[in-house]
Amino acid sequence: MTQPPVKRDDRRAPQIIYALYLAGIVTANTTLLIGVIIAYVYRKEAAPWLQQHYRYLTRTFWIGTLYASIAFLLSLVIVGTLLWPLLAVWLGVRCVLGWADVRKGLTPARPNSWLW
Repeated sequence: MTQPPVKRDDRRAPQIIYALYLAGIVTANTTLLIGVIIAYVYRKEAAPWLQQHYRYLTRTFWIGTLYASIAFLLSLVIVGTLLWPLLAVWLGVRCVLGWADVRKGLTPARPNSWLW
């Protein structure tokens, strides 16, 4: 008889993912892709409060992808060039707030938010 998976309270993985997301600002988003893959792998076996962080991280990736696509399309008419720095600030704030919550042992304040 198999036992159900044990819920782990490991804060290191979400912190690494937040760091990878922050590094994505300077690595042309390569580390963001690595981070979202790690988030999808670890989310099932995490403690419930950490599952909220993994959800927040995956939403950050997909929402950021949408925002980047919009910024790219608008860059074709030069308006979008102003959006790239805003997108970097958005990602930075979202990651720093999430990282701080992990270190405090809290769930993200607003995991369903499109802002932060």
